[in-house]
Amino acid sequence: MERFIRSTGLREIIRPLLQMAGFIASSGAVLSALVIVLALVLRGTRTDIDLVNRTLSTLPSVLIDAITLGFVYASIALGYTMVYGVLEFINFAHSEIFMVGAFVGTEILIAVAAQGSLATASVLGTYAFLALAIIAGSVIAGLLAMGVERVAYRPLRGAPRIVPLISAIGVSFFLQDAVRLIESFYSGQFFRIWPTFGNFDDIISFGQITTDAGISIPVGISIKSLIVIVVAVIMLVALNYLVNATKLGKAIRATAQNRDAASLMGINVNYIIGMTFLIGGALGGAAGVLFAFKFTRLDPFVGFFPGLKAFTAAVLGGIGNLTGALLGGIVLGMLESFGASYLSLFTQGAFGAEYKDILAFSILIIILIFRPSGLLGQTVGQKA
Repeated sequence: MERFIRSTGLREIIRPLLQMAGFIASSGAVLSALVIVLALVLRGTRTDIDLVNRTLSTLPSVLIDAITLGFVYASIALGYTMVYGVLEFINFAHSEIFMVGAFVGTEILIAVAAQGSLATASVLGTYAFLALAIIAGSVIAGLLAMGVERVAYRPLRGAPRIVPLISAIGVSFFLQDAVRLIESFYSGQFFRIWPTFGNFDDIISFGQITTDAGISIPVGISIKSLIVIVVAVIMLVALNYLVNATKLGKAIRATAQNRDAASLMGINVNYIIGMTFLIGGALGGAAGVLFAFKFTRLDPFVGFFPGLKAFTAAVLGGIGNLTGALLGGIVLGMLESFGASYLSLFTQGAFGAEYKDILAFSILIIILIFRPSGLLGQTVGQKA
């Protein structure tokens, strides 16, 4: 029995890693082939540059940016899909949980920097401070999400579905204004900048690409992007293990399948729902810190667009499906990064990077027209 348990746990670690690799490889290959074909077709329209060489030379960095962004979206999307899997309810305040986690982690590092500890920290110390910020952001965000469920959602559990949805929107506005108020008292401004420290902007080089014109273009990944990817992968694997290989995960899945039956079997449904919000909020908070780490600037409204896109990713993959949320996040990150990098190049500046969202969401709409339940389908009532 112990050997079976160990093998089951190992399987729940290996399986999501293989799924991630497959999703990245398949979506990256499809989009890479598409832009190369477009470059070949449009090659004769540009006399100032070789469109194919330019496309190939920028492709590795675009893929790295796409993977980084995709994992951030997937981490946020899992919070949406877990709550929906258990309650069939969209927690629109999740984007503000993400924002609070980002502010908590950033404020901790700003306070540490004010003491001079960041500037004098060793390389190992800078990683320790970053880990502290991620852990603190996830813990506070998780506890906040649990508190929101207890105060704003649990009393409305028997009400029509539109009522808790309106409550979630109200909580979202409340958290935005609460952070604005706290920041105005604490720092006198509504936005914060992630402090600069450590060697996170250094580039790990993979080599160089030489174009036909003899120009060598370095290919590599920044330590910052690598950390975002690694931490996100660890969180996603840990969540998959928790849901599929632990007693708590079994209780979450049972509650998602049938709350009344789970209660009759001795499961404390209120506790399980609270833990679901705690886990989803912690993931959102950690993703918020990673977002601040990657993009550096925060304000009380910073969670809106990442939250909206993460919700879209959850719907794209199949709302209520953990694997679907992962796939949706990666696909959306790929579409957005490829659109931002190649729209201007292929249209000779007629459409710039600001049109990336239009391109990405247009493709998503087309996908959902033919697959209304998402790429992997909804699994509500089967798996949280």
